[in-house]
Amino acid sequence: MLDWILCYFYSMDGKSRHQVIKKLQAELPRGAPFDLATLGRFQVSPQLAAHYADGGWLVRLAQGVYAFPNDEFGVYGALKFLQRRVPGLHVGGKSALALQGVRHNLGSRDTLVLWGDSRYALPAWFTSRFPARYVHAHLFEWPDTSLASKTLMTPPGSPEELKVAVSERAVLELLYEAGTKQSLEEARNLFDGLRSPRKDMLGQLLSCCTSVKAVRLFLTWARETNFVDVDALLAHHSVRSGSSTRWMSRMDDGTLLSLKPHG
Repeated sequence: MLDWILCYFYSMDGKSRHQVIKKLQAELPRGAPFDLATLGRFQVSPQLAAHYADGGWLVRLAQGVYAFPNDEFGVYGALKFLQRRVPGLHVGGKSALALQGVRHNLGSRDTLVLWGDSRYALPAWFTSRFPARYVHAHLFEWPDTSLASKTLMTPPGSPEELKVAVSERAVLELLYEAGTKQSLEEARNLFDGLRSPRKDMLGQLLSCCTSVKAVRLFLTWARETNFVDVDALLAHHSVRSGSSTRWMSRMDDGTLLSLKPHG
């Protein structure tokens, strides 16, 4: 009944409808979707939002998610919208390294790698526009919330508030997926492109990284490339490298990965 009354009122009162839409168009930023909470600040109820979508004033992307017609919003605007809805959502792994200049055969339609703190299925309106996948893994046991926040940043030239893993965190996210979602060969090529790590940040991250594979693979490749002084790193930080035996596992591509405790 309320829905019918609202629709009737706004269909009859063209001036009121025009004023509300004009206010939305003037004050809501373009280039990103918006939700019912945002519309509510403009006194637009869920019923009225649906009415506007039926009339072509808004486009309904999903339940409770709208955009302006013909608004070709970009990936960063969409990501900032998702960041407000998904705890810890950030650009991670290979994609985070690419935004910081570490690339290897990067294509324009490369799958965007996103990480977050909780299980989440990326909405169809997002993945239909931007090829992406979402990773939820308990990769770090943070000693406090400050370290977690320090490992996210906004790269120069990126939109304000966009959350991206710093390179030291991104490489461990990359190595966690190496041999499964990420080929070992490309992971190694990306690792070889890393420069100027912050050793204390690396040590802290390795200390709270829960993936034995990621830790051992990092230490192994770091020794082989002299990326960091592994022995000095281990002398200052207690890393989680598991038992004293080799870690062995056959990867999805058939490669047998054999890693010593300290590289």
